Amino acid sequence: MPTVKVYNMAGEVTGEVNLSDAVFGVEPNEQAIHATVKNHLANLRQGTQSALTRAEVSGGGRKPYRQKGTGNARQGSTRAPQFTHGGIVFAPKPRDYSYSLNKKLKRLALKSALSQKVLDEAVIVVDGIACDEIKTKSFKAFLQAVGADGKALVVTPAVDEKVVKSARNIPGVVTTYAANLNTYDVMNAKKFIVDKAALATIEEVYA
Repeated sequence: MPTVKVYNMAGEVTGEVNLSDAVFGVEPNEQAIHATVKNHLANLRQGTQSALTRAEVSGGGRKPYRQKGTGNARQGSTRAPQFTHGGIVFAPKPRDYSYSLNKKLKRLALKSALSQKVLDEAVIVVDGIACDEIKTKSFKAFLQAVGADGKALVVTPAVDEKVVKSARNIPGVVTTYAANLNTYDVMNAKKFIVDKAALATIEEVYA
C-alpha cells in the first residue's frame, strides 16, 4: 500500500496517508494509457478543415491548348492539381474525428496513470485546498511551497470557483474536481496535487 506525505497550504508536512492499492497501486498499462490519450486528443479535434478539389475550384472549363503538336503534355483543364490555382489532391473535408472506447479500458488507463504518478513520486496530498479570495499570487505561492513549480494538475473535491480563477492564469496549471478526472490531464502534469477529501472520493469512485 503506497504511502505519501500530507501537506498544508504553507507546504508543511502534517502527516501521512495510505493510498488505495486498487487505484494507486496497479501495474501501469502503457497500451491502455496510450489508447486513452489518443482517444482524448482525437475527440478534442474540431474537424473543420476544408480545401477545394479540382471539381470545386472556379475556372478551367476550356481546354488550355490543343491535344497534339505543341510539345507539351496533354491537358484538359488549368485547374488540375499540378497548375497554380488548381484543385487540391485528396483535399481535406470537414469530418468528425471522435470515437468511443470501452469503459473498462478507460478506467484501467486512469488507474495506470495514477499509479505511475505514485511510482514517479509526483503525488502531493494537501489537507484542504482552499482560497480565501481570488488571487493568483497566493495560489502560485502555495504551488511553490509544495514543490510544484511546473505543470501541475490540482484536484479538488468539487468545483471551487476561487481555486479555478486563482489558478487559470498560471501557465501549465490545470484544475479539476474528483469526479471529472481524465487520463490525459494526469499524464500531462508533472505533479498531481490532490485535496485529501478529493482523494477519498477518487478511491471510492474508481476502486
